[in-house]
Amino acid sequence: MRGFHPLTIRDVRRETEDAVSIAFDLPAELGEDFRFHQGQFLTLRTVMDGEEVRRSYSICSGLDDGELRVAIRKVPGGRFSSFANDALKPGDVLEAMAPDGRFFTELDPETARHYVLIAAGSGITPMLSIARSVLAREPQSRISLVYGNRNVASILFRQALQDLKDRYLDRVSLYHVLSREPQDSALMTGRIDADKMQGLLDRILPPDTVDEWFICGPLPMIDAVRDTLQTAGVDRHHIHFELFTDGFGRPLGSQAAPVTETIPSDTPMAAITLLLDGIESRFDAPMAGPSLLDAALKERPDLPFACKGGVCCTCRAKVLEGEVSMAINYGLEPEEIDKGFVLACQAHPMTDKVTLDFDAR
Repeated sequence: MRGFHPLTIRDVRRETEDAVSIAFDLPAELGEDFRFHQGQFLTLRTVMDGEEVRRSYSICSGLDDGELRVAIRKVPGGRFSSFANDALKPGDVLEAMAPDGRFFTELDPETARHYVLIAAGSGITPMLSIARSVLAREPQSRISLVYGNRNVASILFRQALQDLKDRYLDRVSLYHVLSREPQDSALMTGRIDADKMQGLLDRILPPDTVDEWFICGPLPMIDAVRDTLQTAGVDRHHIHFELFTDGFGRPLGSQAAPVTETIPSDTPMAAITLLLDGIESRFDAPMAGPSLLDAALKERPDLPFACKGGVCCTCRAKVLEGEVSMAINYGLEPEEIDKGFVLACQAHPMTDKVTLDFDAR
């Protein structure tokens, strides 16, 4: 069953002036549930001022590091990120869902691949997990990391990245792109945009030498990099991306405001059936108004969700009957949509009967 589990904080490490990483003690009975793939994230939950707060943070540990650690960068006005940076300490307890996310490829110790990782800011967190895991488990593969930041002081995991470079000299290429601190190379100065990406392809990352591309950062950067790669002929199936902010600029896991609008009494209603953990629930939901997730949470508060911004796919479900429309989708692949999967946080009923299966895979 999906749900939250209490985890005790084992270690809080200051990574930069505005970021910490947090490692958890993992009870033996949860070991299998919390086994993760490189590049996945944890959804954390706590209560602040009487209100439940959920946030999702990427795992930065490698598969063989022997720990479960996430990184949390403090953002202006961020309730949870400020709390984590200023108050959390070893011995505190947070609730966590099992690791989730599809920002990875399966590893194969017999293969030799070239992975290019392109990150900005906090987007380095899953990349560190990917890099550590690939280097340890695919001894013939190599990594090229392009990492954008404001200046040297803002580089998250700077020492850890340099340690990887020093340990795997022939298998790691590390490129820091700084927007507010001039460097010797113009290619390494500025923001990672379409022009910068084209320059990288022309000079140091020929597309035909790369097997898998991973991109993590804000939406404008992801769009620019992805579009440049596809224009260069890269197969979209080998381009993997993850936002660390949702489509509204909020950190991944920053929940949308609760729906408070009043639904007119004559609003058409849809009969909703949902399946979760093998249990069926039925209720009516307005065909115009809150998302199916918001409507369903009144009946099933145990439904899985995190960002409510169409990003993380925690609320992914399959439509078994009826039709729905999605306002936003940053997480589902076209193939998943073709199979009937939707994001419940963005879904609205279009027919008078809808059945959603949250157990479908």
